[in-house]
Amino acid sequence: MDFVVIQLLNGLASASSLFLVACGLSIIFGVTRIVNFAHGSFYMLGAYIAYSLVELLPRTPLGFWGGVALAALAVGAIGGAVEIALLKRIYRAPELFQLLATFGVVLVVADLALKIWGAEELLAPRPPGLRGAVMILGRAFPQYDLLLIAVGPVVLAALWLLFHRTRWGALVRAATQDRDMVAALGVNQGRLFTGVFFLGSLLAGLGGALQLPREAANLQMDLSTIAEAFVITVVGGMGSIAGAYVAALLVAVLQAFGIVVFPKITLVLIFLVMAVVLAFRPYGLFGRAAAEPRAAGAEAQPLGAGDGRAWRWVVPGLALLAVLPPLAGGYAVSVVTEIVILALFAASLHFMMGPGGMPSFGHAAFFGLGAYGAALAARDVGAPMLLGLAVAPVAAALLALACGWFCVRLSGVYLAMLTLAVAQIVWSVAFQWTGITGGDNGILGVWPADWARGKTVFYLLTLLLCGGSLWLLRRIVFAPFGAALRGGRDAPRRAEASGIDLTAVRWTGFVIAALFAGLAGGLFAYSKGSVFPTYIAISRSIDALLMVLLGGIGTLAGPPVGAVVFVGLQEEISRYTDLWRLLLGLVIITLVVAFPEGIAGFAARWRRRAEGAT
Repeated sequence: MDFVVIQLLNGLASASSLFLVACGLSIIFGVTRIVNFAHGSFYMLGAYIAYSLVELLPRTPLGFWGGVALAALAVGAIGGAVEIALLKRIYRAPELFQLLATFGVVLVVADLALKIWGAEELLAPRPPGLRGAVMILGRAFPQYDLLLIAVGPVVLAALWLLFHRTRWGALVRAATQDRDMVAALGVNQGRLFTGVFFLGSLLAGLGGALQLPREAANLQMDLSTIAEAFVITVVGGMGSIAGAYVAALLVAVLQAFGIVVFPKITLVLIFLVMAVVLAFRPYGLFGRAAAEPRAAGAEAQPLGAGDGRAWRWVVPGLALLAVLPPLAGGYAVSVVTEIVILALFAASLHFMMGPGGMPSFGHAAFFGLGAYGAALAARDVGAPMLLGLAVAPVAAALLALACGWFCVRLSGVYLAMLTLAVAQIVWSVAFQWTGITGGDNGILGVWPADWARGKTVFYLLTLLLCGGSLWLLRRIVFAPFGAALRGGRDAPRRAEASGIDLTAVRWTGFVIAALFAGLAGGLFAYSKGSVFPTYIAISRSIDALLMVLLGGIGTLAGPPVGAVVFVGLQEEISRYTDLWRLLLGLVIITLVVAFPEGIAGFAARWRRRAEGAT
């Protein structure tokens, strides 16, 4: 009994910090409709700034709590500044481009934190007066953790009063329901959005500052925390503060007991919870059906408008790439091979997001499963390379077939988060099933066949398979099936009235996208000679998302262009400085502001204008 009570209290203490972060994320999304990837960075900044202030101020209760309060206010001010300087410029851009901009902020903040505070973990002492423990059922429990348990309900009550007893709170609730109506009533939306962003960032910073005596500040806090915050926000219901609190309690308590009762699934437990909730409650426990996002389909340019002429350059481009090996060194051939593979990976995601209107945060599940399928076929069955490359897309397609029916019933951020849950579950299996996958050590020795062992031959094979796959994807987009897929994206009710089974069409599109991602994963495994769980990590899915959005979601030429830009920037920037994430983030932010429709999309629009002028 004592063990159960102590674990329950540990879960409740963790729930307070999780609630603060998720609540801020939910408030920002509810009003601005921005999926703020930088929210985890604000949490991290709260911890780092609080550490510096607590070390600087007198070691008294006033010094500690003053440092926590100042850190939260500083992070709130930083969040407001990001909203004014960056997000105000792109509110009319599709939502996924706003997400891309906030990810650029993540990269900038990560390197700035590294430069200012270094790579070592920093842990602050508990505040004076709360450094001891109390005895509960014969077990010691930290006094500071008891205080944290009380913080969650207090903040929840304060926010309820703010949103239900003040004019500003009433405006925020109204904007959550209908922003356009609030603007029509003469409310200054700019100030309202800035205020909301300040409050949400302040809550994230407060969560990081309060967690500092329990968890050392480190450079991995941002992405790990944003994943948990997204889960809590989606489980509770986007825009619901009460939902965020209930979900934080649920997740924190399950984690507290899961690490003891189910240690093998601890890494993925919260994603399993989210997957189960979304399967039965598509909008979360307290969420409501939201308007369709602007991200993928609603504002995408008609794919037939400018892509036909762009594709006239494909054959000359492939011919030029085919003669590259004699003209370039081995390193350049390796880089271009990777770009070609990632172009197919990005194109498979674009097929889902662009024509299909199905955003995904977990597309790496299919890429990684393709890689593991090829590697396991080579290691355990002795399959030749070509057979391994055939197994890769089949393995990915089978996973998509199994989980796709649940995913395609959702839309917007809920669909994206369910795909993230699928990816995390697959990653956990790859990481922990060491007897089959090798765990963190991976699978080594996945080399091409003897006839393709040279870089030139494997490069030409990759070019042939990826080029053919890109051509096939384009044919599917402009086939009757592609028209049905786009019709379901742009006008779902009209498409259903026309007799189209949207669930079947979206499910089929989901499987097709996974199949090509699996082929890209198989090629990647043979190009690297090994497979690791990192192929399925969140960062790999983010890379694909970045390539699609950088190139442009409204054009089929976007994914290859995005792959060239993304990999090229990484290679060139990392060659000259250790702060490559900062520079890459600044470049991404600049590109989003300058070309909100993506690079290829901007080029297509510029060409249409030039033709119209003549």
